[in-house]
Amino acid sequence: MGTWDIGHFDNDTAADFCGDLDDLPQHERPGLIREQFLAVTGTGGEFLDSDDAARAVAAAALVAAQCPGGDPVTTPYSPDEPLPELPTDLRPLAIQALDRVFGPESELVELWDETNSGGPWREGVLRLRGVIAAATDRPCGIVDL
Repeated sequence: MGTWDIGHFDNDTAADFCGDLDDLPQHERPGLIREQFLAVTGTGGEFLDSDDAARAVAAAALVAAQCPGGDPVTTPYSPDEPLPELPTDLRPLAIQALDRVFGPESELVELWDETNSGGPWREGVLRLRGVIAAATDRPCGIVDL
């Protein structure tokens, strides 16, 4: 995992995902975001690859940016092309994907737990989840850290 900071786009996988978004026509971009969430939520209890998880976190950051209280995505590693308004049905999928990222058998969590930056990384991802949950009128719940 080529990672240079704790931001949602501060790794090679997320930056590549954003490049993939830029390569698509605008109307197809929400579909790629949905695919990232489904790739993660469809793993069940299987081992979750860090690349799939990193793409899902980046996709969730894009969804959260369009939610009330969401932070705008301003990093140079995010998509260069503007995203269309994303469908609100992506929000519950984003929450499910982030819950899976924090679930058992998640390589991304294991990798962050091996660093001194694991706590701040978790806080950032949990903030995304909270923003998205508030926008879906669903309780944020407790994620076992």
